[in-house]
Amino acid sequence: MRPERRRTIARGAMGPAARLGALLGAILVAGCVAVPVPQPAAPPDRLSIAPSSFQVLPGWGEERHAEIIPAFAETCRRLAAMPPDRPLGGADVAAPRAGRVSDWMPLCNEAAGLPPGDNAAARRFFETRFRPWLATNVGPAQSEPFGLFTGYYEPEVSGSRRRRAGAVPLHARPNDLIQVELGEFLEELRGRRTAGRVEQGRLVPYASRAEIVRGALDGRRLEMMWVDDPVDAFFLQVQGSGRVRLAEGGVARVGYAAQNGHAYVPIGRILVERGVMTQEQVSMQSIRAWLAANPAEAQALMDQNPSYVFFREIRGLNPDEGPPGAFGVPLTPERSIAVDRSFIPLGIPVFVDITHPLTNAPYRRVLMAQDIGGAIRGPVRGDVFWGWGDQAGEPAGRMRSRGAWWLLLPASLSN
Repeated sequence: MRPERRRTIARGAMGPAARLGALLGAILVAGCVAVPVPQPAAPPDRLSIAPSSFQVLPGWGEERHAEIIPAFAETCRRLAAMPPDRPLGGADVAAPRAGRVSDWMPLCNEAAGLPPGDNAAARRFFETRFRPWLATNVGPAQSEPFGLFTGYYEPEVSGSRRRRAGAVPLHARPNDLIQVELGEFLEELRGRRTAGRVEQGRLVPYASRAEIVRGALDGRRLEMMWVDDPVDAFFLQVQGSGRVRLAEGGVARVGYAAQNGHAYVPIGRILVERGVMTQEQVSMQSIRAWLAANPAEAQALMDQNPSYVFFREIRGLNPDEGPPGAFGVPLTPERSIAVDRSFIPLGIPVFVDITHPLTNAPYRRVLMAQDIGGAIRGPVRGDVFWGWGDQAGEPAGRMRSRGAWWLLLPASLSN
């Protein structure tokens, strides 16, 4: 899972955040906890979907449809463990057409019977059982069917279970970290969340990255393992999962456990604001190169991102298996995508029309919405999972594509 808020309530008419403040005050006074409530600076984005057809999807006929079936089967395996009446979620306009678990089980059973590798049969399955819906971001200023698509991967870094000179720790989730889903208190803030710790009966901000680096968590025995390179550790947090090649032998898999509640700040954006590079030059690779060339300033720049991710060790995964995403299934390289679950139902297939980060050629394929990310916010915003290791890091680190997507939702719920 990828690793996202605190503003005062404006004076005047009681808007959504103000009503949430009153509601939380009434709910939480008995528990002696006061929650700082964020207020949006502008009307929130909304998702709109328009019915489409497979005939108009660009590149649909060239897609290798059978390749998506194994990732679709992972979604089905997770759905089979859920209550039949559970909704898949998403925003109001997508939720009714995504339906409930029971609406997907016949589709899952049919997919399980498809001949492996049969592209024609898989294509017929999608064209018969699904309908594409073009997603549009209805923002404060305009409606926009195009959005940003980035990439992520599972990095491999060197480390140890024992502290070594120059190494930095990966921390487990602290037991005093409180995460709050604001949508549980007010529907208008669905998908928004914050985190902190209780101090004298109040929920206060948790330690920032800079504070943690300076030792805010020292002495609490939260260090899971140690990563040799601080820059590797930083990007491991950005990606949200990784593989640690241990000096003692073997490889440890770590995954996202929690986040400190501070908003994610891209340090590439800071370098652009300083005039160090242009927006077009920003990539994971160019940022790494700058950090390596400016070691005296590297930590200060990384500390400009106050967001800090806590990890858990994941055991029992096969080496050729991706890390588990937010949907609870292993991610499939180039077939899984992270989405904003406040708009997009987790578990559904989507068809993207974007460009390949290394070749700039059209990149059009079906992906499964099986993960979320701290920086993935909006109705048309996706993060493609590219796999693990340095080879996957090349396209993942350079991907910044503007494109569109269609939600593939059950045809039986299209009316």
